[in-house]
Amino acid sequence: MSFPRPHTTKQSDGSAPETRPPRSTTIKTLIGTGAGNAVEWYDWAIYATFASFIASQLFSKQDSSSAFLATLAIFAVGFVARPLGGFIFGWIGDKVGRKASMTLCVGLASLGSLAIGLTPTYDSIGAGASLMLLVARLIQGLAHGGELPSAQTYLSEMAPSSRRGYWASLIYASGTVGILFGTLLGAVLSSAMPESAMAAYGWRIPFLLGAVFGLVALIMRSRMEESELFKSEAAAHDAVVPGHHAPARGGLFTDLARHWRQALQVIGLTVGLTVAYYVWGVSTPAYAINVLKIDAAEALWAGVAANLVFIVALPLWGRLSDRIGRKPVLLISGIGSALLFFPATWFVRDSALQLGLAMSAMLIFIAGSASIMPAVYSELFPTAVRTIGVAIPYALCVAAFGGTAAYLQAGFGIWFGDAGPTAFALYTIALLLVGTATVLSLREGRGVDLSNR
Repeated sequence: MSFPRPHTTKQSDGSAPETRPPRSTTIKTLIGTGAGNAVEWYDWAIYATFASFIASQLFSKQDSSSAFLATLAIFAVGFVARPLGGFIFGWIGDKVGRKASMTLCVGLASLGSLAIGLTPTYDSIGAGASLMLLVARLIQGLAHGGELPSAQTYLSEMAPSSRRGYWASLIYASGTVGILFGTLLGAVLSSAMPESAMAAYGWRIPFLLGAVFGLVALIMRSRMEESELFKSEAAAHDAVVPGHHAPARGGLFTDLARHWRQALQVIGLTVGLTVAYYVWGVSTPAYAINVLKIDAAEALWAGVAANLVFIVALPLWGRLSDRIGRKPVLLISGIGSALLFFPATWFVRDSALQLGLAMSAMLIFIAGSASIMPAVYSELFPTAVRTIGVAIPYALCVAAFGGTAAYLQAGFGIWFGDAGPTAFALYTIALLLVGTATVLSLREGRGVDLSNR
């Protein structure tokens, strides 16, 4: 019986040939990683899309406003649980294996979707319905906290070093596909079903489908290969060689403390990206509908079109980073996003076309950072702590800044009145500049051998 063998390709710079995995392994890696990541972002999108229906079915109908706020509060609980999920699944990823962590994450996320889809109504079991929703979101929050760092680490380790930036673009591309699919599914169901049917059972369909999608992704991931870098690291510490000692391996907290600078760099690189992406990739159509009074359907389609532009831009930036380096791409992305922020905001006035153009322009620049950030994170840490080293600071940063972006965007409008949008823009630009300053502290990671990190 013959097995597919890795092949080598000569480097364009004349360095030693690079070993690339066989085509079958590459396909399993890309599809399995992308499918699971898309499921996570899909879960996030459908909860936000169907929040009003969840509020009407799983909370008391006596105060609809309180019910809706409680539904959003439980949505936020998922962000709060992410750091703990990052810790748990980061530890699993570094001690048991990347594949094991990724498979468990998508399985738990699928279980959470199934629980939400099958939760009895408030009229049936009272406050137990709200409690079941809370538990389900906690489960999903834990899973989501581990999913992205595990997937980023695995994909970066499996990628050929000369194409790591290109492969890394799959993370945001697949995630955006998940969001778009969830949003489009919501639009189709709302158009095809009367509101009474949507309230009664229609809103459950996306969650049940999410459970099925998660199961499919779980099966895909169970068939993937484990990262060779992880297997080599594990073998190096398990091997007993006469006259030699395995390299000392510190405790978890010791290893993390040793790499505190890299953890701070993860936070610095993430703060601006997570807020800027939320604003221009997610919330701007809602702002245009509610504040600028642009037609709802036209605004939503403008958002879909802009996110398609984002998906196309991601691999182009990834390829560019493999040619000219990570730092130049990150600097172009961060500085360009900061400089364009105000002009793009002022450009959107009263038409969906203006909205689509402004979102597309901003997302093209944001894509520069988003495309390669998974590779940049992985290039900061050694193999032994690569997953958890990214997972904990990343999850804390997303919870603190991404999770509060919607609240602050609305809050600035209340606190500063007409100056609110300007104040929030300055806040986001300041975070983008923090990211730019952090880039200057990085070592260039293009083409490096991750086993030497």
